[in-house]
Amino acid sequence: MAKKIESPCVSVCQLKGDLCIGCGRTVEEIRQWKAMKRPEKMKTVKRAEERLKKLPRD
Repeated sequence: MAKKIESPCVSVCQLKGDLCIGCGRTVEEIRQWKAMKRPEKMKTVKRAEERLKKLPRD
């Protein structure tokens, strides 16, 4: 059986618009996380990582 995909949540839940600046997921992705299948979760984690790279660091 495939390894479980852990949530990218880092317990720094701060929204900037529709995006959590802690984990890089959108509000909708956070809301849907538990219902997502493994491939969806993998794509979501990848997108979240890319978003975090683009966020300006204060």
